[in-house]
Amino acid sequence: MVTLLTTPADRELVITRTFDAPPGRVWEAWTDPGHVREWYGVSGLSTTVVDIDLRAGGAWRWGQTAPDGQEIVFSGTYEEIVPAERLDYTEVFEQMPDGDPVRVTLTFDATPDGGTALTSTSFWPSNETRDQALAAGMEAGVREQYDRLAEYLRTM
Repeated sequence: MVTLLTTPADRELVITRTFDAPPGRVWEAWTDPGHVREWYGVSGLSTTVVDIDLRAGGAWRWGQTAPDGQEIVFSGTYEEIVPAERLDYTEVFEQMPDGDPVRVTLTFDATPDGGTALTSTSFWPSNETRDQALAAGMEAGVREQYDRLAEYLRTM
């Protein structure tokens, strides 16, 4: 399966991927800390933080640590939750805490063959911050992370 990243409008980034698992399973893999620890991030780093308070107004925080001890941590707040269908949340890269949060809508849509089309639509504070994230290697990281999720879903 292919993970696609597109920038269809100002400040917008859309990431799409179809997984060979039903929406309920993909939802569980994305919202249960025990599952997230198994697939989150990139393979060269250790997942060291997965905190999820899955309720409107609840906080989330996911992070990895590099071999040199550098932390790469993202966090935010859940705004709206429709189980197995949609998550609306904010996201902040904690190593750049002064920036405005990215606003994300993540949808889990059933496909005719029993899979899930996962779509992440994010709105960034500016084109500049979005483009900086992409230039810093975000695309490769997202692709690897979604590949890891696909592999993990096969074991659930």
